[in-house]
Amino acid sequence: MAENKGKYEQEQHEKPLSFMAMVIITGFVGGMLWSGLAFIAWYFNFTEIHPRVILEPWAIGAWKKQWLGTVISIILLGVISIGVAIMYYIALRRFKSIFISMGFGLALLALVLFVLNPIFPGIPPFRKMELNTLITTACFYVLYGTFIGYSISYEEHEMKRIKKANHEPPFSPD
Repeated sequence: MAENKGKYEQEQHEKPLSFMAMVIITGFVGGMLWSGLAFIAWYFNFTEIHPRVILEPWAIGAWKKQWLGTVISIILLGVISIGVAIMYYIALRRFKSIFISMGFGLALLALVLFVLNPIFPGIPPFRKMELNTLITTACFYVLYGTFIGYSISYEEHEMKRIKKANHEPPFSPD
């Protein structure tokens, strides 16, 4: 009996994640990773934009300016990033170009700096932004867009390749 149990455990394979689950995980991890790195950039004065600007319009209290506010901001940006990853999945997943992903990141930067800027008082207006802040922020958004976009596009093309390989007839030397 014990031999059969061991045999069955060895024969079990992990089920792969669904594509949407991978998109959600990629979005969450990407948001947390890049906002965490943005915090480090803020800490070392590469940028004047702190990740906790996301809390400014909605949260009340001094806690949002302490370490708890930073941690909650990074987690919240990860959650918001799930929506961004789903938007990329819907609109651009079939393009396997790093330049499309980079452009997506720059489009997000334009959205934040020009459209959403009045909502967040912690983000200075574009014309008053320091050059270091502008360059650092642009680099982070390009890297974030590349992380999200290329991960999703790569997985999409891999799934198509595997599906195509499974449906092709076997090679015959005839």
